Amino acid sequence: MHPEYIEAFTRKVAIDPAKTALIPVDLQYASGSREHGLGALLASQGKLDEASYRFDRIEKLVLPNTKRLLDAWRELGARVVYVTLGCELPDYADAAPSTRAFFTATKNTIGNREHEIVDEIKPLPGELVINKRTQGAFASSGIESALRGLGIETIVVTGVSTNNCVETTAREASDRGFGVVMVSDATGTCSDEMQNATLKGFSRLWGRVASTDEVIAELRAGRALGVAAE
Repeated sequence: MHPEYIEAFTRKVAIDPAKTALIPVDLQYASGSREHGLGALLASQGKLDEASYRFDRIEKLVLPNTKRLLDAWRELGARVVYVTLGCELPDYADAAPSTRAFFTATKNTIGNREHEIVDEIKPLPGELVINKRTQGAFASSGIESALRGLGIETIVVTGVSTNNCVETTAREASDRGFGVVMVSDATGTCSDEMQNATLKGFSRLWGRVASTDEVIAELRAGRALGVAAE
């Protein structure tokens, strides 16, 4: 818990289905699959066990809970905007220096299987997919103008890694005036220590942390209130 004075200054973020987008971040084969990309690279080096926490969490929590959230959003006709990470040129020349080595090693460029969103949560026709080349989506994509055009005021983020692309995107959104909810059990990184530290840090002034169950319950309650007011 934070000191009371911090809680008093932290923005209260509510989930209104008409104005809230679900944003799964970087749930791609490059870094979100044990059999592809990073997983395949580590396996070839005999180091896959080092990433067992990461892939176990993705398989047991991040993907199933993101799927539950997607089902709830789609049921209510609320907006889903996917974010992907990777290059658009086959020689990786469009990558930022900080990410080029990782993109190259994991074969993460458009056209490769590694760049695709994992099948368990693949987008439906009509759902927006926005690609970024940096850890934060707002730094290297048109996501801000897209969200504003859709009338979105709040985003709910899931995905990987909690302390990298998810958190950076969430903080960028908060700085631009969006309300942000980070889903505690639909995000993942390399250890409990990293996961918990990121969630605690984000909830200090930046935004809100909530579980999948809490988000779905609030989404449905907001829809019920909207219907009642019509």
